[in-house]
Amino acid sequence: MATSPVARRLAIAGVCLLSLVLCCGLAWWQWEKFSSANGTFQNLGYVLQWPLFGLFPAFMFWRIRQLRLRAEAAPPQEPEERAKPKPVRLPEPRVSREQPADPEDAELAAYNAYLAELAARDEESRK
Repeated sequence: MATSPVARRLAIAGVCLLSLVLCCGLAWWQWEKFSSANGTFQNLGYVLQWPLFGLFPAFMFWRIRQLRLRAEAAPPQEPEERAKPKPVRLPEPRVSREQPADPEDAELAAYNAYLAELAARDEESRK
C-alpha cells in the first residue's frame, strides 16, 4: 500500500503530538500526586521524565530524517575488497593407545578411532 509522503509526514506528526499531549497529561497527574499529602520525590522525578518520554518520538523522527538526508547527500562508496582469511590449521587429534578396561570405554575408544580415521581421510582429500 503506497502512501504519499505528505500523508506519512502528517501521520508521524500526529503520533508525535499525541505522544506529547498524553505524556504531559501523565506529568500533570504525577505533579498532582506529588503535591498531595502522600506524594514523594519519586512522583517529582516522574513529573520531569514524562515530558521527555513525550518528546522522544519527535526526536527519533528528526534523527532518522537527518541520517537519511546525510546518506542521500554523501557520494556512494564502492565496497572495499576484503582480503581472504588465512586458513586455520587445527591441531591433530590425540589418539590414546591404551585399551580401556570398561566395555563402554571400549565403544568410546572405537568411536574416537573412527573419527580420527575420518579426519585423516578429510585431511588427505584437501591436499
